[in-house]
Amino acid sequence: MLKGLHTREAAQYLGLSPGTLEVWRCKGRGPRYSKLGKRVVYDPADLDAYLAEHKVFTIDSMPSSARR
Repeated sequence: MLKGLHTREAAQYLGLSPGTLEVWRCKGRGPRYSKLGKRVVYDPADLDAYLAEHKVFTIDSMPSSARR
């Protein structure tokens, strides 16, 4: 059995609406997903990676070694 989160569950995990994930898929954006026939499934590890890749650092949260 394929393990993963359906669109509704993945959207809740990310704090988004399911419609947002659907639009992102149509535009080739958003987190990675698997599609088998009509079934779309998100791996929680891919959702975590997507969140990590989209972190925005403020001046206060940026590591001092990266400040210039």
